[in-house]
Amino acid sequence: MSTLKDKTALITGSTQGLGLAAAERFADAGCHIVLNGFGEAEDIAAVRRRIENRAGVRTLYCAADLRNPADIDVMMSEAAAAFGAVDILVNNAVVRHAAPLERFSATDWDEALAVNLSAAFHTTRLALPKMRARNWGRIINVSSIYGLRGATNRVGYVTTKTALIGLTRAVALETAGQNITCNAVCPGTTRTPVHEAALAATMAREGTSAAEAERALLTGKQPTGRMIAPESAAALIVFLCGPESADITGAVLPVDGGWSAT
Repeated sequence: MSTLKDKTALITGSTQGLGLAAAERFADAGCHIVLNGFGEAEDIAAVRRRIENRAGVRTLYCAADLRNPADIDVMMSEAAAAFGAVDILVNNAVVRHAAPLERFSATDWDEALAVNLSAAFHTTRLALPKMRARNWGRIINVSSIYGLRGATNRVGYVTTKTALIGLTRAVALETAGQNITCNAVCPGTTRTPVHEAALAATMAREGTSAAEAERALLTGKQPTGRMIAPESAAALIVFLCGPESADITGAVLPVDGGWSAT
């Protein structure tokens, strides 16, 4: 991945979980990193120091609230001012709300559309002009198994993750012929703070072990019976930005332990 050295990768929702795993992988490949997300200032500073000291790259943190297009404009401008351009864009930020459709609030619906879908549109439209000027760019949209499968009580998540695949295909076609690609990655249930909390709640409620709680969470879903490691999805994301994947664009790639094969 030496071809990524001195590229700039902006990953939304990258202060923890899959986004942070991707940021660390890109840094190891030589990319400067633009972090985005929420968290305590000291925790984010520690993440930046760790990445910079280990990989010898520069980092920038942008606390943009992706519900607000004006914040996204500022984030993209700050990234361009610091590094010249965003070469690699990973739209990973997400919100999740659960409720039956008739009880799914308008506020939660609007937030899901803003963070999970509209933010990816805004970051992409702002990154593309310099990608076109440089004749190089990589865009990865982190969808979900729920972009490929329906589910009850998750109308906002299923709708936005499905629409993100449509956005991926549209962008791929609009950038075909230039050295710009756009792909979607669809993780299954991944070992992130959200799912770790779900496991802990199950263990406390049922008095089960971690392994038993994990099997219960994944029953009828991932045939492998284990959660996806964030590093596994992150490795695919970085691969899609390397020279070996230059002919992959508009693709929708599951990382789901066989879930989409069922």
